[in-house]
Order: sequence, then C-alpha cells, then structure tokens
Amino acid sequence: MGVNRPSEFELISALFAPLAGEGAFGLLDDVAAIPARTGCELAVTTDALVEGVHFLPTDPAETVAKKALRVNLSDLAAKGAEPAGYFLALSLPTRVSFNWLKQFARGLGEDQREFSVSLLGGDTTATPGPLTLAITAAGYVPRNGMVHRAGAKPGDAVYVSGTVGDAGGGLEILTKRPSGTRMSRSEEDLVSRYRVPTPRLALGRALRGVASASLDVSDGLLADLGHIADVSRVNITVAAAALPVSKPLRALWGDGEDAATKAATAGDDYELAFTSASHGAVMAAAASVGMAVTRIGKVSAGRGVVFMGKNGEIPVRRAGYRHF
Repeated sequence: MGVNRPSEFELISALFAPLAGEGAFGLLDDVAAIPARTGCELAVTTDALVEGVHFLPTDPAETVAKKALRVNLSDLAAKGAEPAGYFLALSLPTRVSFNWLKQFARGLGEDQREFSVSLLGGDTTATPGPLTLAITAAGYVPRNGMVHRAGAKPGDAVYVSGTVGDAGGGLEILTKRPSGTRMSRSEEDLVSRYRVPTPRLALGRALRGVASASLDVSDGLLADLGHIADVSRVNITVAAAALPVSKPLRALWGDGEDAATKAATAGDDYELAFTSASHGAVMAAAASVGMAVTRIGKVSAGRGVVFMGKNGEIPVRRAGYRHF
C-alpha cells in the first residue's frame, strides 16, 4: 500500500460504506441481498475500465468514477431496465492516493443521488499494473420485457439517440492538443462527453415493447450495430447523411463523408442504437422523455452492416474499437 493510503478495511469504512444501500449490510458481509420485485426479472451487467484504455491517467477521479458507473447503467438502459444497485471491484497501484480515492468516492456519491442507485459490495486489491476498476450493475425489468440484441427484422427502421462521435472528438482533443492548451466551450463539451457519458435510462424504459432490438453505443455505432445484425441474422444499412452530429463535433471534424465515417466508428458515445417497425411509436416514446432520436437506416434480409454515402457504399476499414 502507498504510504499516504489507509488499509483496505479503513478505505472501505471511510469511503465506501457510506455509499452502501439496502441489502449491502454496511459492506460488512461477503454478499449482498437484492430484494425481489414482483413481476420483474433482474438484469445484470459488468464492465471493466482500465487506465490508459478506457480513461486517461490525467482524467479527474470524479469523472473516472462516474464513467465507470454510467457505462454499466447504459447497458441497463439498452435493455429497458431500471437500475437497482451495483458492485465495485478496484485494483489499485500504490501511487493512487487517499485523496484521489476520496474524490473518486465523491463522484460515485453524486451519481448515486442522480440515478437512485447504491453500492451493494465489491472488492479492493493492490496491483503492479494500471489502475483497473470493474462494476457489476443490476436493475429490474418487467418479466419478458427486456429488449435484446436479437429481434431486428427486415422492414424495421434503425435509430440512434442523441448525437454520435462526440466522445471520439473529446478523446482526440485530450490526446492531440499540447498540454495546458486552453479549450473553447465547444471543445469542453466534447471532452465532457468522453469523460462523463449520459446513460439513456428513461428512453430505454420508454422503448419497451417499441424497439425490436437495442444496445448502447460503446465501441462505435457501426461496430455495435454489427452485433445486432449478427445475432438477428439481418443486414443493416446506415445512411451517412442521416447521422446526428453535434455542432461542436462539426466544428472540430467538419462535414462530409470522411467526418461521418469518423463519427460512426468512434466509441464511448453510450447512446442507444435500436430497431423498430413503428416510426410513430418510436417518436412518441422519445417525445415522452424529451429525448432526440434520429432514424438513420433500415433493416433488410442479408448479413452485416453497410454504410451508405451519396454515391454508394462507403468502405470502412475499421467499424469501431477492438480490444483484441
């Protein structure tokens, strides 16, 4: 352990026990008890974040905490689930200070209040490698009401929430600009989209019974739509001109098909991409929660994902981020 950091159990008592919720037993037991909810199933998801891969060493501790929690909540959103609680596993290098961990716990606490979730348990270990954190989140979804990746059918339209590519623009700003360079307001907005994504929980719940297939955009829009195409055994065609791209990203990357390709293959947006047979129902669901949704393509017989420009298919060398 670092010289300026308490022991494992002192850390838990000081920083994480105050975040514990119902069924966590104050983090004093080996397991948690998640209360059952009549008529519901428990949806469970896990995501791990590694320093230098999913966040930068210079990212503030609060934003690291929030991103770790929110990417899991985003998975629950894509399934139409209502978050209930989460487990946290931390692998800490000795250089991580108690002050950093206090800021990390503060970020978790802020998001717990925003999203009405609580810490249920977890683990802390030391590591000689990079800082690594894994969160397992659980949420309730009505029995047989989960929206799966499989389910897209020929004739369905393809949609995405919000805007795409912003997080990729934010990462580019952080990694390619000289250290200490002052950012414009629009650049700060893009960086915020990379560091602190917004899980579309309300939209996900509104899309129950409306979306035929759904997931969140983590590795890149085209790559993730490829997962729907694979498991649904269909072809998905996406129109480059239809992509919703924000003004800050246009200012950074410009317009045109090259910029659209970058936006469609950048990761970390955590918007919802989904298919549906009813445009009216999709628009009504989006309006009910005040969320912008854009129709970007169609589902047809066949396999794979096609990215279409004004003069035909746009070759895409890499559809999104790959870990291996």
